[in-house]
Amino acid sequence: NAFSASQSNTRTFQLTAATIDDGDTWQGEGEKLPVYSKSIPFLRRPKHLDGSLAGDVSFDPLGFATSKEQLIEYREAEIKHSRLAMLAAVGWPISELLDPSIASKFDLEPILDVNNRVPSLFNGGLEKVSPVWWGFCFGLAASIDLYGVQRARTLDPNTYSPGDLNFDPMGLYPKDKKGRRQMQLAEIKHGRLAMLAVTAFAVQEYVSSIGIIDETPIFFRPFSTVESV
Repeated sequence: NAFSASQSNTRTFQLTAATIDDGDTWQGEGEKLPVYSKSIPFLRRPKHLDGSLAGDVSFDPLGFATSKEQLIEYREAEIKHSRLAMLAAVGWPISELLDPSIASKFDLEPILDVNNRVPSLFNGGLEKVSPVWWGFCFGLAASIDLYGVQRARTLDPNTYSPGDLNFDPMGLYPKDKKGRRQMQLAEIKHGRLAMLAVTAFAVQEYVSSIGIIDETPIFFRPFSTVESV
C-alpha cells in the first residue's frame, strides 16, 4: 500500500551502516541523513555527500560532485594531493635546514637562494634542480598512480576505499571497521591541513622574501639558538 511504499522510500534514504556524519561523530544504523550541510548549516546537504567517506562534512557549495562516481574521483584526487602535501610540508623546512650542509659535503652548489628560500613557482630557482631528479620523481609518481588506477578497476567498487594502495609495511592499518574509519579520518584531516600549510609556505616566502625556517625559527631550531637567529 501507499504507507508501506512511503516507509520503504524513507528507509532507502537512511544509512544502512554506521558512518561518520561530521567527520568525528558516528551515526547509528538507520539514522536519517541530515537535511542541511554540517559545514554550511544554511545550505542543504549535497545529495551525494551521504557520510560514506571519512571526513565528509557536506562541503560542496559549488556542486562539483554531480554523481557518486564523480565524488569518488574527487576523493581520489584529494587523497593524492593530501599525501603529496604532507610530504612537502615536512620536506620544505627540512630542505632549508639541511641543503647547505649537504651541498657543502658533496662539493655542490646549494639550491637555496640568498635568502635561504627553496625553489618554487613563486621563488624561482626550479632550474637548479637536476633534470635526472625531476625524471625520477615524475616516473615514480606516474608508476604509483598507474598502479592505483589499475587496483581501483579490479576491486569491488562497493568495498573499495579511495586511495587504497594496499601499502602498509608496518601493519599500522587497523583490522576493524571503526579503527580503519578513524585512520582514514586522521589521514584526510592531516592532508587537508598540509595542503593549506604548503600553500602558506609558498605565499609567505614570496611576500616576505624570507625562508620559513628563518621567519619562524622557534618551530625549526633549538630554543637555545632562536634568539641568535
